[in-house]
Amino acid sequence: MGKKETIHRLDDETLSKITQFTFPQILSRHADSLGDNHIAIREKAYGIWQTYTWRQYLEYTKHVALGLHKLGLKRGEHVCIILDNHPEWLFAELGVQAMGGIIIPLFTSAIAKELVYGINRVKSVYVFAQDQEQVDKLLETKDELPTVRKVIYVDPTGMRTYRNNPWLISFKELLELGKKVDQDNPDLFNKELWEGVPSDVAIMLQTSGTTGLPKMVMLTYENINDMAWKWLITAPIGVGDNWISITPTAWIVDQLWGVGITLSGGMIMNFPETFETVVEDFREIGPTVIVTSSRFWEDLASKIRVKISDSGFIKRWLYYKSLNIGGRVVDLQSEKKPVPFHLRLLKSIMKYLVSRPLLDRVGCLGFRAAYTGGHPISPDVIRFFRANGLNLKQCYGLTEAGGIFQVQPDDEVKPETVGTPLPGTEVRIAEDQEVLVSSKSIFVGYYENPEATEEALKDGWFHTGDAGYYDDDGHLLIIGRKEDIMRTREGEAFSPDFIETRLKFSPYIKEAVIWGEGQPYLSAFINIDFGNVGNWAEERKIPYTTYTDLSQRPEVEELIRQEVREVNKQLPEPMKLVKFLLLYKLLDPDDEELTRTGKVRRKFVFQQYKNLIDAIYSDKKEIEVTGKVRYRDGHVGTINTTVRILDV
Repeated sequence: MGKKETIHRLDDETLSKITQFTFPQILSRHADSLGDNHIAIREKAYGIWQTYTWRQYLEYTKHVALGLHKLGLKRGEHVCIILDNHPEWLFAELGVQAMGGIIIPLFTSAIAKELVYGINRVKSVYVFAQDQEQVDKLLETKDELPTVRKVIYVDPTGMRTYRNNPWLISFKELLELGKKVDQDNPDLFNKELWEGVPSDVAIMLQTSGTTGLPKMVMLTYENINDMAWKWLITAPIGVGDNWISITPTAWIVDQLWGVGITLSGGMIMNFPETFETVVEDFREIGPTVIVTSSRFWEDLASKIRVKISDSGFIKRWLYYKSLNIGGRVVDLQSEKKPVPFHLRLLKSIMKYLVSRPLLDRVGCLGFRAAYTGGHPISPDVIRFFRANGLNLKQCYGLTEAGGIFQVQPDDEVKPETVGTPLPGTEVRIAEDQEVLVSSKSIFVGYYENPEATEEALKDGWFHTGDAGYYDDDGHLLIIGRKEDIMRTREGEAFSPDFIETRLKFSPYIKEAVIWGEGQPYLSAFINIDFGNVGNWAEERKIPYTTYTDLSQRPEVEELIRQEVREVNKQLPEPMKLVKFLLLYKLLDPDDEELTRTGKVRRKFVFQQYKNLIDAIYSDKKEIEVTGKVRYRDGHVGTINTTVRILDV
């Protein structure tokens, strides 16, 4: 953003050796070379940044490892972690791996039934739990967890009455056990540490489970380190640069970056105090890069647009002028056309008047690059942020591929594509348009599922299940999941993802699900953005009580109708929406309608709301519904309402 920064990359010899070690072995080498002179981890607590040096990082990891050894952890056994973004996650994960254990991260947002499935699926012998909330989920299902020997909880808040439970042990007690073992046998840790080899399975991650029960993806140290190497030689990152951990620890992104890239690259891992303080923490730390979900960028774009619409006339005029100038520059650059001098001059002026203050306000001023992945995103979102001066790029990857392997190059960003492959990665398109990938980062198989492994890995190529094609410049465009490509009654093919991502660019639309397979036209379920639409309604003195009440207001229906019409203008005729309805409740992971990473489980939603889909295509104007709503305190209530089917 400002003056050209110097990036202190690792030397070529060190980079070339990354794939020869396990994660704890890399940590040990950094502790020797960087020691107490360099910060490895920062965590914000009570408004103050606490730091850990590389030597302290290793000490905590060692004591966790030896504590687990004392409890009885054997090489090759499985350990689940249900942990938030805190340093204890890293100490626990690397501690398990130092003893030859295999880590399985689970989502802290998962309900008890999902945790039981994940733990039993891998026969986990120990479980690290973040706090009382996670411990309670495990205690209520203890009889269903026969392989778990102990649960290790990190946060002692509210755990006083649990202390006499022999099934539980605190993280602090585990560290004390480890210190005692280290005193009695100081050579044990190093002996166990260097028995690990890069081809060992390091971690198993659950697939998103959009089409059924999630599978367990087995990734070796070599898989993840190979992907880390690709990023370290191409991304604008170096030793001592900052990464901030905000995505779930059970997602491949934070595993790749938090354990793979930051560890291998000698970067600093930063943990914000809470998700609500992320913007403030961004501004204090100045992260070098960020990779996060499309939903993060969609929500941020919505907040910016709503705030701008609420500002005074002069600010609004300046902003829209800046956005228009920035958008014209982005379009010319993506088409590889020269940018006229007067446009470059205007953009420079607007950069200091509008773009820099705006990016500083939302905590994004310090990013050298920002990436979005995990789910398709509207090109409008990419264009929006790039026009506002943020170097946001769309990328593409999968858990089975070791993370993100396809990125837009800096000098040729095209908002609608996912760019080109990283070094050491081959990507080709099969005859049926499926995207195939080959590299050292590809996973070794699905745990105890040889049939699925054989189907996914053929002749050295991973079959992604996504459909795509290359444009004239060699950039990959992802159409959507191959199995989700649908056809109307007239045989016109369409991708629901393609339309849904464009709808979600609206600040008033939180989620959208497109229907139309075998039907004469396309329709949609839409979830309104309760916060933004609520503010819109309050400004216009439109009364409402609940989400259901607000979503069924005639004024809100008209607001969303106008948003849908704007999207229709961008779509080819066969993909235009003809009808839609506003769902009376938000789609929810706890109701199995979304995955834990926010992807729609389309088949489940279809079954759950088939009566509404049938009503749309039977030309009804409205339908009485009785549905279940899960409230914040966990209890489930019943709701009776009328849902109107709206013409676009």
